[in-house]
Amino acid sequence: MRIVLLYAPPWKIARNGDPVYPSEEGPPDNVDPAAVTEGDFIQAPYGLLSLAAQALRIGLNVQTVNVSNFPWPNIENLIRHLNADLFGLSCITENRRGVAMLAQLIRNIHPGSHIVVGGPHVTALPIETLRHVPAIDTVVVGEGEETFLDIVRCLQEYRPIQEIPGTAWRTSNGFQLSPPREQIGNLDTLVPPIDYFDLHTILTSRGCPMHCTFCGSRLMWGKRVRFHSAEYVLDMLETAVNRRGLRILSIKDDTFTADRARALAICEGIRKRHLEFIWSCDTRADYLDDELLSEMRRSGCTRISMGVESASTAILRNINKRLSLERLFDVTQAAKKYGIQTRYYMMAGNRGETLETFHQSLDFIGRAKPNQFVFSQLHLYPGTEEFDIFMRHGLVSPEIFFTRNFFCLTCFAGNKDDEKSIRKSLSAISGVQDCWEYGVSDYQTALSRMPEMHSLHMDLCRAYLREGNPNAAEQHLRRAVELGFFLPGLVLNLYACIAATRTDIERCRFYLDEALAIHPHQVIIENLERLESWLDSSNMQNGTPLKLAPGDGFESTFICRQPECPDASNMD
Repeated sequence: MRIVLLYAPPWKIARNGDPVYPSEEGPPDNVDPAAVTEGDFIQAPYGLLSLAAQALRIGLNVQTVNVSNFPWPNIENLIRHLNADLFGLSCITENRRGVAMLAQLIRNIHPGSHIVVGGPHVTALPIETLRHVPAIDTVVVGEGEETFLDIVRCLQEYRPIQEIPGTAWRTSNGFQLSPPREQIGNLDTLVPPIDYFDLHTILTSRGCPMHCTFCGSRLMWGKRVRFHSAEYVLDMLETAVNRRGLRILSIKDDTFTADRARALAICEGIRKRHLEFIWSCDTRADYLDDELLSEMRRSGCTRISMGVESASTAILRNINKRLSLERLFDVTQAAKKYGIQTRYYMMAGNRGETLETFHQSLDFIGRAKPNQFVFSQLHLYPGTEEFDIFMRHGLVSPEIFFTRNFFCLTCFAGNKDDEKSIRKSLSAISGVQDCWEYGVSDYQTALSRMPEMHSLHMDLCRAYLREGNPNAAEQHLRRAVELGFFLPGLVLNLYACIAATRTDIERCRFYLDEALAIHPHQVIIENLERLESWLDSSNMQNGTPLKLAPGDGFESTFICRQPECPDASNMD
């Protein structure tokens, strides 16, 4: 049996140089066509990769392709060359239109294939999806691994796919929704996707202990948090590091540290197994403390991202965000003791938002000084409590997702008199914003607590570079290497930065070329482009110094591959 799993684009993307598709097929009129074909959006859902892993474990013929930023003509050509008995598509709200168009394309080219769609969007709207997208045969509702394998067995045995728990399907008389499937009790029974794919992102748990009104976590994962055991997680990490050679990983649980003892056991296990990698995680201030932060840094954690949303207690109460701002402030300062980068996820436009509450958030950021923050506006997702609140007031309905072509259902639920001012402020701080940067003295203080931590010596090298002291920077870079820092490409990039500050352009170029040959980190590619631009301009002649990036952010060091992210060679 042949299976193809696909992660679809948000709409029909035009080839470079071709006209943009009209809004009924292409991007909405108010959306930059390139805005959602990069960044986090193009990363395939972990659940889709987990489905592939479970099917591969039992010997099925599975091909997984991420086409989230492919031009539509390339997708048409791909589908013509893919002949499968079962096509599976992953659907989030943002790519619902692309899923519908891709399903219809598959139906036109492969009329006899079975088309299954799963994911949070169709989990919330299974019958509506079947009604509006006739090309889809079956919807998987909720957690999909066991349900998907049941569908596969039915197809293999030529049995009708009906009444499988956790599905919705079409019949000659309409649409049917089966009873929900029980959640997987022991997540350790699943084979991890890292066993089959090169992934820089992993999940070690499912669910969140909180119930914020805007979040759909409970829709997919249920009311309780389920965890992979510490040993299972460590085995995943060992596979990633020792078998796949990955040295930069991101743990994308809703709340990685929700089980404190497990988090500590994972940190301890990383050190005992001598796993050399750097990592980040998403969590909450409520589930962090000084000891845990220290252990996380010692095991390689260099960044934590925390959902904050607002610094207004009234807003936090409205969205059921049980967060202590005092605890958040303390945790942010504690992280600085160990040189851990902190990022706040913020929201604007929630119920009760005013210019005053918005400025309370900005003021808190200014006082707490995280390294970065990023604001998003309120988005309504089907299946969330927030969507239900709006629906009860007659402001939205499920039909809106099938009759309108917006990317996200962005709303402003606050004071309408303040909306214009708040939106104007948001436009000035769009994207990830740098707020506070470690200086030499900050990293020296952290290093006094962990003098043998090579990654802190790397951090201190970068800080000295920012302060224009290449000699001290080189001293700490050499010490990082002596202590066994494990990313030689980034080491060479820093040597190139040092050479640039000394105006030794020949040596700078040598280091960058060597770094690129070892591993094409994004920061190295960008620095080579900066060097070429500097050499081709008048900067060299008029004495303008060459400035290279030291590359201390995760986004500048990830190298993504299929199927986690699209292959850039197929984009044109």
